[in-house]
Amino acid sequence: MDDAFTLLRRAAGLLPEDAAAENGWTVADARAELGLQEWELALDLLVDIADVHPVPVDFWETLAEAARQMMSERTRRWCEWRDWERRNGTIRATLTLLPADESRRGRRTAFAGDGRLRPLWDLGTRTADGRSALNVARLWVESAPQLGPGGTADVRLAPLTPEQWRHLTPGDVITLHEARPVGGRAEIIEVRPPQG
Repeated sequence: MDDAFTLLRRAAGLLPEDAAAENGWTVADARAELGLQEWELALDLLVDIADVHPVPVDFWETLAEAARQMMSERTRRWCEWRDWERRNGTIRATLTLLPADESRRGRRTAFAGDGRLRPLWDLGTRTADGRSALNVARLWVESAPQLGPGGTADVRLAPLTPEQWRHLTPGDVITLHEARPVGGRAEIIEVRPPQG
């Protein structure tokens, strides 16, 4: 198995030379950091570039292994998440959790936003007997390490059964359930098909 440095170099080689992150960092910058043995910075730069630039099939898997070797757990989970999205599609939404005082038996504390929470979602579909069909999807909070009662954030969803979510379009509203009462509402802002 290749070491993290080799994996980072390989990942940089999978990106076009003109690929750049939103903040202007380029593949050349990532290579320069690798030359200075700034592996964590190079990893972060490659992730930032790939978050806005199309990448080849094995890119995210390569970065996930590098992050695992570097013991960067949140980055590893993010790379695995992005690889899952490449294979299954992307669903993004703006989620607003109910405030703690409005949610009987609902959430009272913040949860980690790194894809480990697997709440139920009401997508507006029904079971054969007419009840709301609930679907499981992992939840990743963008641009924040956690989200608490009353909070609002853009999130990414990774459904257990992606095909049951394919009917969603931007503007659709779905509800989050961690217990019997509603725990929050999310408006879909982006739906993208698998990339291969």
